[in-house]
Amino acid sequence: MGDKAADLLDALVGAGPRVLLALGVVVLGYLLSRGLRWVLQRLLRSRHTPSFTTVMSKLAGWVLLFLAVMAAVVLVFPSVKPVNMLAGLGFFSVAAGFAFQDILENLLSGLLLILRQPFRSGDQISVGEVSGTVQAITIRETRLRTFDGQLVLIPNRDVYKAVITVRTHFPSRRVAFVVGIAYENDTGEACREIRAALEENLPRVDDTPEPEAVVTQLGVSTVDIEARFWCAPDQHDVVLATDAAIRSVKAALDGAGIEMPADIVVLQATPSLRAAISGEAEVTPGGGVRDSSG
Repeated sequence: MGDKAADLLDALVGAGPRVLLALGVVVLGYLLSRGLRWVLQRLLRSRHTPSFTTVMSKLAGWVLLFLAVMAAVVLVFPSVKPVNMLAGLGFFSVAAGFAFQDILENLLSGLLLILRQPFRSGDQISVGEVSGTVQAITIRETRLRTFDGQLVLIPNRDVYKAVITVRTHFPSRRVAFVVGIAYENDTGEACREIRAALEENLPRVDDTPEPEAVVTQLGVSTVDIEARFWCAPDQHDVVLATDAAIRSVKAALDGAGIEMPADIVVLQATPSLRAAISGEAEVTPGGGVRDSSG
């Protein structure tokens, strides 16, 4: 027993310098990884988006630190060969892939989103039922600030698989609203008044393409005219431009004497209606007439 303890002590003493050297390699690798991240952030910041710069610099730093840790393991255990370590890591990566499938899927989806850049930080997008301004794309999720000021975190895999509407990709966006006029009014005159009213709201309403007013439907009580115009794509600009356009259109139609009637409801004089008005008989909840004589 004493000989085994002595041999173990001698082995520990002999491995002491290698352990210290390995710790030094790990510390040096950590410092170099931080330095690499700092350099890459400075180099990539002027050419790429903040999300791309942050994620790529972090990945490069992690790879360098991982290599330093592998080198430290080889120093502490000289019998371990790098090839054997890579083979073991291959098996471990397969096992980790099954265990952390969701995390890895979000990671890969985030990298693809950052590399493809279908949208950037500051863009206003819609993902499913969620709409807002992109705050950042991290390795795990995409962060959106909704138009009412809430933070929504969407896993990258859901963003990558979903249909994405990028509202601010183009410099302008078309907006439309429907105006209903009475059948007695002239549709040509109403369209001219609507176009003129929209053109008065420059620069909120773009002059190219020009505003339009087109008849779209013969409704039950109105002739429906769709007012179309183009404006800046930002959500706040769209709201303000729509507000100004509706106000101007209503004022123009009122000034021209063009009526915008409400929905007309026709009541048919059924026996139950006559009975309810006259009080001659009792009307059931289902609309029938109950004979009160019996």
